[in-house]
Parts: sequence; structure tokens; C-alpha cells
Amino acid sequence: MSLQMVSTASNSSLLQPGFSLLNFDKHVFFFGQKGWPKRSCPTGVFLLDIKQNELKMKPAFFSKDSCYLPPLRYPALCTLRSDARADECQYIIHGGKTPNNDLSDKIYFMSLVNKTGKKMTFQCIEKDLGGDVPEARYGHTINVVHSRGKSVAVLFGGRSYTPLAQRTTEKWNSVVDCLPSVFLIDFELGCCTSYLLPELQDGLSFHVSIARGDTIYILGGHSLQNNTRSPNLYKIKIDLPLGSPAVTCAVLPGGISVSSAIVTQISDTEFVLVGGYHSDSQKRLACNTIVLEDNKIEIVESVSPEWTPDIKHCRTWFGCDMGKGSVLLGIPGANKQIIPDANYFYILRCKGAEEGKEEELIAQTCSQTSSEDPGDSTPFEDSEEFCFSAEANSFDADYADTYNEDDEEDESETGYWIICCASCNIDINTWVPFYSTELNKPAMILCSSGAGHWVHAQCMDLSETMLLRLSEANVKYFCNKHVDLNKGLQTPQKVMCLKKPPMKPLRKKKAMKLSTSTKKSFLRRLFE
Repeated sequence: MSLQMVSTASNSSLLQPGFSLLNFDKHVFFFGQKGWPKRSCPTGVFLLDIKQNELKMKPAFFSKDSCYLPPLRYPALCTLRSDARADECQYIIHGGKTPNNDLSDKIYFMSLVNKTGKKMTFQCIEKDLGGDVPEARYGHTINVVHSRGKSVAVLFGGRSYTPLAQRTTEKWNSVVDCLPSVFLIDFELGCCTSYLLPELQDGLSFHVSIARGDTIYILGGHSLQNNTRSPNLYKIKIDLPLGSPAVTCAVLPGGISVSSAIVTQISDTEFVLVGGYHSDSQKRLACNTIVLEDNKIEIVESVSPEWTPDIKHCRTWFGCDMGKGSVLLGIPGANKQIIPDANYFYILRCKGAEEGKEEELIAQTCSQTSSEDPGDSTPFEDSEEFCFSAEANSFDADYADTYNEDDEEDESETGYWIICCASCNIDINTWVPFYSTELNKPAMILCSSGAGHWVHAQCMDLSETMLLRLSEANVKYFCNKHVDLNKGLQTPQKVMCLKKPPMKPLRKKKAMKLSTSTKKSFLRRLFE
């Protein structure tokens, strides 16, 4: 194994614990930034461009018919292929945390729909499910299994917030283990079915799962209820006959008591297990090789890399699988860097990974690590362990020429030109600047309803004064579609009774005093 430090040139503050990496067409894309996306990249998805040990992040593009994909941290994701050895794939993304610290129960399909030169365009679709729909969660895993010519997704584990009926003011955002249910998700029928297996007694989160054929292996994981890391190795087998599916589980020997580990695939049958935590206060610096052959699994200890002193002595670490036997690792930068929240990053290349050779990687890997940010809890707690979740799929760490700088000016397929509402009339071919602050892109504003979504300020009939006021003030904005719903959820403000001042009494007019001659003259005229 070799360990090499990389420097970050742009947007490095977005690389925070909880992110995921996606592999499309030999390129790696970053997903799950901390905080809501900015105008520089409203999609929240970036291309990771690594040249000469320098890591750059460049905005990715989405088609106009895509739904909004919020920057989810600690989600479960895996790849779905039409054929086991097909190059083209799409990612399934479920759950995770939004920047508002809300948990998502939605499931998205993200795929590559167009490639023009070195610019790729993605499409994101939200799927509706029925039946035993999994609750909102994070720190769980999802894999796709194949049996008898059919495929289903298998979801397991994770954490969720305490039910509303059990919450208190002091522990409003406390989390609990999800029930140890195994969910089978059939995307063709759009239904979910849950199974409770006697071998799975405790809820697990931030475990490792590896799928091959009709079998899923679950290794490690942390239980909040018992504050333990499971030493068991579970083998879950899925049979998909014409009737109801059959789900069985067996406990195998040779497991590892670990949570928050990373798994990367180095060959068709070999995986490398890196990192994680032995306990709340002890990182796991050892590495293991996992071999899957003939429906069997073997876990052996392998040679660890020469960890740097910074890695050895840091309290926490985070990262993600980049594919092709490469792992992106990060450690907190503390006060050593000028940029706030900046971190140090390394690329670990595992021994045996053939970086320049095309390989067909059949098995899927998925590993989950932590939940909270370093500032949200005390050090060394399991809630500080970080999410290492991605698919080991088609990545070459040494590609040199991957991006044209001139493409930065072409925003034709970015989130600026989405259809933000039913009455949206923003078209790239006919659009002209509406506000004085606009140059070559329409002004957008984030609606805070639900997971949040971007809308055009012009479509919301916002004046320039109001747009500037909203951008400067730290207030939530709701678009025309959700503003009435938000008003209905708000507590009515107390109406202050206006005190009416007492009315002044009318003054009586004084009678005019007339002289005697005037009276006689008036009477004379009256009787004439």
C-alpha cells in the first residue's frame, strides 16, 4: 500500500465528514457537501479533478428534467446495472441528513444521460414506493442482489431520531438505532417488504456490507443501545422465486469488531478493509483483505501502510472509497490551516490495485461510518465516526487530462436553467438579465420547504429590493407554492389591541349678541 498527501486548490471547505463519492465513466464525483449549495454550484455535485497531487472541485451539470437532489450526508448508496458486467450504471441514493439536520426518507436514482467532450450531464429522479417503506435514517447500507434473473435492493441498519411522542426538550434531536429489519425493495413494482430475522437482534449502524450474487455479508457496526461493536459476521441470502421472496440469515465465524470502516475493491474477488474504530476512543489502523470465492468469505490481516504521524495522533478521521483500490482519507486540520474547517487529505492506494487497467468489478461494496460533525458532540464518541460510503467502480487515480477550463463558462445544463415551478419561463435561448446584479445567469433563491429547492427569483415575482434584502438577511424564504403551507404551520402571532383615544366633546357655539337697532331692523324686514 502507498499513502500520498494531496493539496486542495478550490472549495476545500466543502469536503467535510459525511460526503460520498460517485464513479461515472472513469471520473469521480463528490456529493454531500456541508451546508446548502451556493450560486457557484447550485447542484451540489462536483467533479474531483486530481492533477499532480492537487485536488480541484468543479461544478457538475444536471439536465432540465431532473428533480432537485439535496446535499445529503451519510446516505446509503449503491450502483444498479442492467447487466452484471455492463459499464453503464446508475446510483441509488437513500436517506441521509440535509443541511437543516433533517433526515430524508426519499430514494433517488442518479444516472449519466449525456457526455459531450469532457462534460457530462446527469439526471436525478425521485422514486415513489409503497408497502413497508423504510423510515428516514442515516448510517445504513443498501445493496442490489440478483436471484433467478430478478433483482431487488436490500436495505439494512441505520439510525433515526427519537419518535416525536418520546422526545423531550432536553433531548429533542437524540438518535436511536433503527429496528434490525431487512427491507427488500422491488423498483419494478415500486413496493417494499420488511423482514425480521431471529439472528439479527440489535440495530446496527455504520457497518460494512458486501453484496455478491444473491448474498450480502454484513460486518461490524455499532449499536447505540448496547454501546458495542458487533464481532459477528452475518450472511443474508435472498431467494427470488415466482412467489414470495425467501430471506435467510446465518452467523459466520471470523468477524471483526469494528465500525466506520472503508471497503475498496481491488479485483473481482478481493476487497481491502481500511480504517474504522475499535472503540469510542481508539481508531483502527490495521487493514484486512476480504476474499469472496465459491459462496465463501475469508478475512485475513494484511500489511498496513506507513501512516503519517498526523494520522496516527489525530482523534478522528474520515474518507470514502474512490474505486479501483483507492481511498480518499481526511483528517481534521485543527488550527494549522488558515481556511476555517479545512482538512488534510491523503490518497491511499492499496497493494494489488491495477490503476491503468480496465477491470470488470461485479461485486458491490457499501460501508457506513458516522453521524455527527466534530463540533456536535464530545470527542471519541461513536457519533463522531464518519461516513465512508461509495461504490468501488471504474476509477483511475492517475488520469491526467480530464477537464477543459473553457467549459466553466458553459452553464447550459447547470441548475440555473431548471424548470423551478409550473409557471417557469426561464429559457437559456431567450433569457435576458432582469436584475441589475445578473450577468450571464438568472438569479436564484433557495426555498426552505422540506429538503429545500432552488427557484428563479424572476419566476417568484421578487423585486430587486426584496431580493437584495433576502440575500442579506438571515431569514428563511418560501416560494409561491409553499408559502401558504408555511403560514399554516406557523403559530399565529398575538394581535395587539389598539387603544382608541377618547373623542373630544363638541364645543357649544356662543350666541351672538345683537344691538337693539339691529333687532328692530330685522323684525321690520321680517313682517314687510
